[in-house]
Amino acid sequence: MNTQSPLPAPGAPLQHYVSIAPFDLQSVEAMTPEQSKVFQASQLRLMWWKFRKHRLALISGIFLAVLYFGILISEFLAPYNLHTRNMDYIYSPPQQVHLFRNGEFVGPFVYGRQMKLDMDTLKRNYIENQDDVQRLRFFCKGDSYQFWGLIEGDRHFVCPAENGQLFLAGTDRLGRDVLSRMIYGARISLTIGLVGISFSFLLGIFIGGLAGYHGGIFDLVVQRIIEVLQSIPSIPLWLALAAIMPITWSPILIYFGITVILGLLDWTGLARAVRSKLLALREEDYVLAAQLMGAGSSRIIRRHLIPGFMSHLIATATLSIPGMILGETALSFLGLGLRAPITSWGILLTEARSVSVIAFYPWLLLPMLPVILVIMAFNFLGDGLRDAADPYK
Repeated sequence: MNTQSPLPAPGAPLQHYVSIAPFDLQSVEAMTPEQSKVFQASQLRLMWWKFRKHRLALISGIFLAVLYFGILISEFLAPYNLHTRNMDYIYSPPQQVHLFRNGEFVGPFVYGRQMKLDMDTLKRNYIENQDDVQRLRFFCKGDSYQFWGLIEGDRHFVCPAENGQLFLAGTDRLGRDVLSRMIYGARISLTIGLVGISFSFLLGIFIGGLAGYHGGIFDLVVQRIIEVLQSIPSIPLWLALAAIMPITWSPILIYFGITVILGLLDWTGLARAVRSKLLALREEDYVLAAQLMGAGSSRIIRRHLIPGFMSHLIATATLSIPGMILGETALSFLGLGLRAPITSWGILLTEARSVSVIAFYPWLLLPMLPVILVIMAFNFLGDGLRDAADPYK
């Protein structure tokens, strides 16, 4: 049986089996709106969608954003001025805020206190006076201050009652409000991590980038220097570098000196991460194309290689900031870091170096709480950024 189609008659038009309609990519792909949204999304949007699923990292990011916004208005948030002394309330324990009294809503208030000295132990005991109701004031006038050392002001978010007291975290040996000093100290402790990681970031990318891209003798020398620096115990190295700074330096110079020390100690790990990435990426075809077009080494590293793993660098930097905050806290606690009149969380913890002080006045350890919370938040945030760095996984 012949299954072949008959040949067309001579001169007859040929039959076309291919559509001559305009090609419509959307009709061929037939993507749903959800699929189109994903396939056409940018890398940054994909990272945000992946990061948003990490609830703990998202909450940590919001918490850190609130803290860093708070350091911009520390003078407004603190109930008292940084140097205000309440000599009648030395070593006063934290006060509790109440809302109800005798079953009736009164609003946020604290009870007044009276101090009695224990003649046997010479300990100050504070007794609440249930009849002295001191309602808190909000957006009120209080201690005067200089906003960022430039503008005079006296407005506070919360203030004690007129002729009252408000010590939510207690007071120290000079009668200074611990909560206010913690709020002021956050400005130093939080920014020293950012400034230090910026210095370490630039140093690590520059040295690690050159070592990974060029290799050879320069890479060998850099690796040996990194190994030597990483083999030295961190605490003795901190002590040696901190001892170099003259005691005659101003607090601002001490601040930047500690920042440089932390940056010098932290760049080695980042430099090795950059080097390992560049060793893999420098063999890609687009690097060869850039070289053939006459691009220099610095341009290739800056414009083509580093953006390829910038998300990983951001995650690494986020995980390095807690180490710098701990480093500043440790140096200041040992008396080798920042010094008064600068206030940081490490300096506040120096008030609790004595065992007897901790036994009688344990609230002086409260500045340790924000250190723990901030370090945990940065770790969770870095974990979320690391997962979001490759949204296709």
